[in-house]
Amino acid sequence: MSQPAARPHASPRGGLPRRLAAPLGTLAAATAAFAVLGAVDPNEPGHYPVCPLLHLTGVYCPACGGLRSAHAVAHGDLGAALGANALAVAGYAACAVFWALWTANAVRGRPTAGPRPRAVHWWALGALLLAFTVVRNLPFGSGLAP
Repeated sequence: MSQPAARPHASPRGGLPRRLAAPLGTLAAATAAFAVLGAVDPNEPGHYPVCPLLHLTGVYCPACGGLRSAHAVAHGDLGAALGANALAVAGYAACAVFWALWTANAVRGRPTAGPRPRAVHWWALGALLLAFTVVRNLPFGSGLAP
């Protein structure tokens, strides 16, 4: 008795369009968000809510200036973006690098699991955010204030 012919089976990772769906969808969402921020200027009052911490205490949170920073990035003004929130610009750059790696892995058919931070990474990120917040609210760190 002869064996049945082997049926071709789909790759467990799927075809290229399927592998690129999530990275391209993420890119579309990020592009849309930056397009909205590019079109609706956060420097003009009334378009976005104020930071509750800044409003109630006068203290800049680590995200203060983030919308203005994204608006400046959308307009290609890196100097203004860094002046509004340098940490946010570093975050945008990190997200772009992770997205590029994700997309490259998806194109090559490699596993696309992202970074798996451990507890020490989260503590380090929290310490960075705390240090950034403290320094930007002190007189010698006024260059980091929005």
